[in-house]
Amino acid sequence: MTLCRSLPLLLTLQFLFPVSLSSQPPQNRADLIITGGTVITMDGARTIYDDGAVVVRGDKIVAVGPRAEVEAKYASSQTIDARGKLVLPGFINGHTHVPMTLFRGLHDDVTLNDWLYKYIFPAEAKNVNEEFVRWGTRLAAAEQIRSGVTTFADMYYFEDAVAEETKAAGMRGVLGETFIDFPAPDNKSEAEMLAYTEKFLKKWQGDPLIYAAVAPHSIYTCSQKTLQDATALARKYHAPILIHVAEMKKEWEDSQKQHGMSPVQYLDKIGVLGPDVVSAHCIFVDGADRKTLAQRQVGCVHNPSSNMMIASGVAPVPELRAAGVAVGLGTDGPAGSNND
Repeated sequence: MTLCRSLPLLLTLQFLFPVSLSSQPPQNRADLIITGGTVITMDGARTIYDDGAVVVRGDKIVAVGPRAEVEAKYASSQTIDARGKLVLPGFINGHTHVPMTLFRGLHDDVTLNDWLYKYIFPAEAKNVNEEFVRWGTRLAAAEQIRSGVTTFADMYYFEDAVAEETKAAGMRGVLGETFIDFPAPDNKSEAEMLAYTEKFLKKWQGDPLIYAAVAPHSIYTCSQKTLQDATALARKYHAPILIHVAEMKKEWEDSQKQHGMSPVQYLDKIGVLGPDVVSAHCIFVDGADRKTLAQRQVGCVHNPSSNMMIASGVAPVPELRAAGVAVGLGTDGPAGSNND
């Protein structure tokens, strides 16, 4: 902690895994050498080089190691003096809605349910179109890059436009087109959502930066049919599934009334849960839910800033991890935290 507080952040890189330098010919040409910084590799051994260097050729990191050793074997016309700074892999924002950057500051001091139904959904119906989505994504990309984020998982509308702007920014995105049981800004029916999303999935298959995904919004905005149809489409194309899960008490209470079980158990019963699912929030999950999430290898994303602003609760992160559930961190939509 002392190290991180005492050194300013220079930049973040996608991967920093040490490569053997002894096998490289002397003075190998590189496109960029970042030298002299404290290099935090995040490799299996969590290696840190206090006076390290990173070698980049094209779009690949080809070597990481002690500065003197690297400089003896590589040369580049472009170097960055990183002395007094940290060099580390890029951060991953596990859950967000990047176009909603343009809704930042819309409203505070309301419950999530009121915030959605009284403010956000009406504002989206009135304002969201493809141009809105493009400008919101551009702003969010710039802010995330400035904060060291290189990869993010997004759920929104006009997600093909989000993908194009994300790729133009040079970021990596897991981008989910939203399914919801009312007319959305981009698609007015489930049939349109299915057609748009299938085209979206096909377009971005194999892209090195964009991972097209399917995003049924939640159990409180999607019928069982919508949830299952979206899941089937995702699995047809081996695409990730992004969904809000157990994010507010009302959702849990309504699930108990309507289905006789928790949101997690309901999603499991109808066949949604699996290792391809990233579930945002997971606040109201008991021991049985945590066991199910672990058994199905579902990933969870904790969004502390957003959850605190809306006072929806705190995800039981230590208990989730103890159960064997992989937990990431996210900002949620900027409109949901107002300062992200």
